[in-house]
Amino acid sequence: MNNGNGTGSDQSTHSFNNHGSSWVKSFEQGNAGMKADLGGKGANLAEMTNAGLPVPPGFTVTTHACRAYYASGEKMPDGLTNEVEAALRELERKQQKKFGDAGRPLLVSVRSGSVTSMPGMMDTILNVGLNDETVKGIAAASGNGRFAYDCYRRLIQMFGNVVFNIEPIRFEKLLHEMKHKVGAEHDRDVQADSWIELIGQYKELIVKTCGKPFPQSVDEQLWLAIDAVFRSWNNARAKVYRKVNRIPDEQGTAVNIQAMVFGNKGDDCGTGVVFTRNPSTGENVLFGEYLTNAQGEDVVAGVRTPLPIAELEKDMPDVYASLKQTAERLERHYRDMQDIEFTVEHGKLYLLQTRGGKRSAQAAMKISADLVSEGLLTREEAIARIEIGHLDQLLHPAIPADANLDVVATGLPASPGAATGEAVFDADIAEERARAGRRVILIRAETTPEDIHGVLAAEGVLTSRGGMTSHAAVVARGMGKPCVCGCEEARIDIEARELRVGEIVIREGDAVSIDGSTGRVIRGEVPLRAAEMSEELLKLLSWADDIRTLRVAANADNPVDAAKAREFGAEGIGLCRTEHMFLAPERLPAVREMIMAETKPEREKALAKLLPMQQEDFEGMFRAMDGLPVTIRLLDPPLHEFLPNADELRQRVAELTAEIGADGDATGERRVQLTELEVMLRKVRSLHEANPMLGQRGCRLGVLFPEIYDMQTEAVFRAALICIKDGVKVIPEIMVPLVGHVNELRFLRERVERTAERILGDQAGLCKYKVGTMIEVPRAALTAGQIAECADFFSFGTNDLTQMTFGCSRDDAEGKFLSHYVDHKLLPDNPFQTLDRDGVGQLIEWALNKGKAVRRDLKTGVCGEHGGDPQSIFFCHAAGLDYVSCSPYRIPLARIAAAQARIVLGPVGGAAASEREAVAAAVEV
Repeated sequence: MNNGNGTGSDQSTHSFNNHGSSWVKSFEQGNAGMKADLGGKGANLAEMTNAGLPVPPGFTVTTHACRAYYASGEKMPDGLTNEVEAALRELERKQQKKFGDAGRPLLVSVRSGSVTSMPGMMDTILNVGLNDETVKGIAAASGNGRFAYDCYRRLIQMFGNVVFNIEPIRFEKLLHEMKHKVGAEHDRDVQADSWIELIGQYKELIVKTCGKPFPQSVDEQLWLAIDAVFRSWNNARAKVYRKVNRIPDEQGTAVNIQAMVFGNKGDDCGTGVVFTRNPSTGENVLFGEYLTNAQGEDVVAGVRTPLPIAELEKDMPDVYASLKQTAERLERHYRDMQDIEFTVEHGKLYLLQTRGGKRSAQAAMKISADLVSEGLLTREEAIARIEIGHLDQLLHPAIPADANLDVVATGLPASPGAATGEAVFDADIAEERARAGRRVILIRAETTPEDIHGVLAAEGVLTSRGGMTSHAAVVARGMGKPCVCGCEEARIDIEARELRVGEIVIREGDAVSIDGSTGRVIRGEVPLRAAEMSEELLKLLSWADDIRTLRVAANADNPVDAAKAREFGAEGIGLCRTEHMFLAPERLPAVREMIMAETKPEREKALAKLLPMQQEDFEGMFRAMDGLPVTIRLLDPPLHEFLPNADELRQRVAELTAEIGADGDATGERRVQLTELEVMLRKVRSLHEANPMLGQRGCRLGVLFPEIYDMQTEAVFRAALICIKDGVKVIPEIMVPLVGHVNELRFLRERVERTAERILGDQAGLCKYKVGTMIEVPRAALTAGQIAECADFFSFGTNDLTQMTFGCSRDDAEGKFLSHYVDHKLLPDNPFQTLDRDGVGQLIEWALNKGKAVRRDLKTGVCGEHGGDPQSIFFCHAAGLDYVSCSPYRIPLARIAAAQARIVLGPVGGAAASEREAVAAAVEV
């Protein structure tokens, strides 16, 4: 067989029947445990085949072949041609048909099959093997010319798009023109003669666009199709999807070549997608859609709005009963909710695929809890299976029940949650506006895989066509974005960039809202409320808490956030940034007065105004965390951050000077304002630093102006006394930031202890406070043994520790070069999002080991943003840290991730280099 890509003859001596075959496996040779070789689809087809389920026969070109293809510069690897040819001959024997034979032609589908599910991201070609001669054989054998030529035009259309990269709209335009000409509403209404005419137009389009004809050689078709599927691994949408979902680029895709079965032969045929449970709610009922007299792509592409699967029981009761029984069997076998593609040919059911079904976060929680109740999973297995990234969905906003809404249409509730933004009708524009900080709702007739970047950028998605298993629905659910599909009463005009429902028009840029839980489309912006944790999630979190050993605290800066954190299960406050308490409008004047002070008495006078404000906040924090530790970081940022920008001050000074000069007002109110602005400008200039994040901030402020830290610690202990008297158990932990030398901490600890003694007096025994430091300077990590001599705890500030270890400013790096580094694989991840185990991680391990050697009871944790990142949490567990601290809304995620780390890694502590590798491997799995 000629492989169609010019690689020449095949020198392989491999035998297809040899189970050691390098490139190809028949479905009989595989099983579900071979996903890395066969891809998810191929492994599951093999598993179903060997279980005796009705799977059309076929074989899989392995992921090894795809990797070899790219390693050799996009050339088919030696040996592949012979193996595929042998596999094809075996398939011919099973089907009693011959590939390319005009009398009894064998037709095959050529489908992608990635290791990790990537729905709709890569390419598929159906009906491979049809040409001008074999189509006549299909027509004769089936007695149905309309069906045969419909299949042929589908092949040419898919081939033109996937292999020759011709835009689908160009084929669709010709199709719509033809259907309009013959008065056909649906494809099934088109007769053979019209399909033949359209096929001629399609061929002309390919020649005109590509300068070469649609291939009549079926061998050439097959190899071009295999080549196209391999190439689709690196198409733009697949790369975006892998990046978002952290799928390794080196996995590659398998190619599944399978005998065709046809759902478009007549009214006793059909095709559909069914989930064994509702993927939006988790309810234990069959959920899905089907179309009669259609091929599979019609369902997922949203070309026709399908019927709910329950209707199949009326149309084809025997098929429905068989499908229901098979679905239950597959769910029990895989012990998970399944997403099944099926085809019915003349009343016979065939399974084309099964895989773990994409589901909303709400459904994931319910399904996991139910599978434990049903005895299919253990609690540990249920926790381990949770896609913790999906937990963010549960905290997405929803529309309040009493909101006044202008509902203009209703579609299918395809992915739960609510979103509001400006209407956008193009994926590129959606991405552009989202990048500019604007919220957008992507509106399309139906989405295609090419729209992936727009779906990613949008707050939510609305389509007028397609069902609950369409591309838009599946991708939005996977991303945790609200989606309304199949809103047929909405007329979407992409060229005019508007949506019409009767007389109502929503144009691009107009505010629009969607409710993916009810399918409502709402004109205008709507208020949104935070979601509540479901009963199932609470149950799973309770199980996770029983499993994990890593505690989870919250980063919270006020009593409201502290209360929310406790509601989400925080085991204390791991970071209270006191500077955030200074930024309220009623407090900023006193802060600026303190900064502007030239003498210590003036500064103390301003601090006296701030003390009761800080005390009030700390009281609220202690009450919210009654019985749990509250870690309070003393003032950290440089003082200039509380003052106006120098450029703004200069501009205002110039404006006032000009105004005064124009009307001669030398003594009035504006003159006073000008003097105040000039004094402030001089102070801003005096505070200016070339690199303020490495300048006079953190403990350096406390050393130079100890009265600032004295005020804050006094507020802490005054608040503690009041709360203790009210019966609140208070556990304050005072954290000194940016320590680089033990002498800094020793100096400031002594002042904290003197203040505590002065304020608490004989009540000191009721307030078991700690004094520790934030390890965020590399020198602090390296000298941790010395610093531990006067620290009760280490809190690793991984944001700054990462900045200082990499020697780059986060604000500058993320905007200028970090994304380039990640895209070009110079770095595996953005180190500010996922902890750098090999660099920053080693500093943490060093500091942990040195600190514990001096003080065995040293409390250690992470309070940077990495405390809410799943991969980083795995590292923290492996390293033996006591806790992580993250934003309140990421606490459920952190609790689950900490339990998963315990399940995967066991009771690990003090991770060595080999254990860091184990963490990386576990996270990849």
